[in-house]
Amino acid sequence: MILAATTDESLARMSDVLIYSSMAVYTLAFFAHIAEWVLGSRSKVGRTAAALTAGAGAAQAPAVTVRVKQGGSTAVLDKPKVVTRTAAGARDVPDGPGAAGGTVKGDLYGRIAVSLTVLAFLVEASGVVTRALSVQRAPWGNMYEFSTTFSTVAVGTYLGFLFAKKNVRWIGLPLVTTVLLDLGVATTWLKTPSDQLVPALDSYWLWIHVSTAIFCGAVFYLGAVATLLYLFRDSYENKLANGGNPGAFARSVLERLPAAASLDKFSYRVNAAIFPLWTFTIIAGAIWAGDAWGRYWGWDAKEVWSFITWVGYAAYLHARATAGWKGRKAAYIALVAFACFLFNYYGVNIFVSSKHSYAGV
Repeated sequence: MILAATTDESLARMSDVLIYSSMAVYTLAFFAHIAEWVLGSRSKVGRTAAALTAGAGAAQAPAVTVRVKQGGSTAVLDKPKVVTRTAAGARDVPDGPGAAGGTVKGDLYGRIAVSLTVLAFLVEASGVVTRALSVQRAPWGNMYEFSTTFSTVAVGTYLGFLFAKKNVRWIGLPLVTTVLLDLGVATTWLKTPSDQLVPALDSYWLWIHVSTAIFCGAVFYLGAVATLLYLFRDSYENKLANGGNPGAFARSVLERLPAAASLDKFSYRVNAAIFPLWTFTIIAGAIWAGDAWGRYWGWDAKEVWSFITWVGYAAYLHARATAGWKGRKAAYIALVAFACFLFNYYGVNIFVSSKHSYAGV
């Protein structure tokens, strides 16, 4: 006779407190990010616009100056301004100075925002781990647990990029905003008591299949944010190159972002890097289905939409390698693919009756 594990209610309550506490800290991080964008000096905003105006219609190479040290004969090359070529190769545009506008005041708010985000991440991760300890299993047996773990992994991935010295602080504001929405939905509509798994989920494949799905979704999310911002920034650069005059708000915000080409490159690289793991996720799910239900593929809604998502990202990667489909056209495909992932994440579990309907709501 196998006795079912009991739930430690004190740990479950502690998990709830930690999740709500993380939301409070994320809210502070949200306001710090707003201050970073709004209160940082805009004195350096407009450099990219000047570069675009001077080089409209033609790609220009960055200037390299030669400086000779006084009293010696050694020539020293000054570091050139880094520019990035767009996917279409039509123009070279320097990256913006970042979310804070490159000023001391803005950078201070940015550092505060990142510090608060790190603290919120640690508190939320503690809540996820405590939830797992309360039932002695993987903390993603229902939609509430999946949502809290998903947002934790998304923030952790973002912080990983930051600590690797990647220029991704511009993701901070949309990321924290999305995490607050995700946790708000989770705690308001998806909240379920800490309990044991349904029999179909009680497998070691839960650790493998669902964890890879969560990680893939987190990286796909970061790629989708970069893709969406790429579309805005690309339109802004096109308007400037054609002699247009964007509004003050658009100029103050979009000028601080990386160049459209840099955003496009970032989204492509993260999507391309995670695509093989998403392929493995589908294969692992099929193997688990074979163990649990006696068939590897049964055209269940979750299986179908996972495959549709795979096709969407495969089409995006193929489009990036196809002449005439780079840039905005490929970006639209990437956003459609991520929309398919979101429907698979929320829609199938909540609104569709299937073998994978474990929302618990």
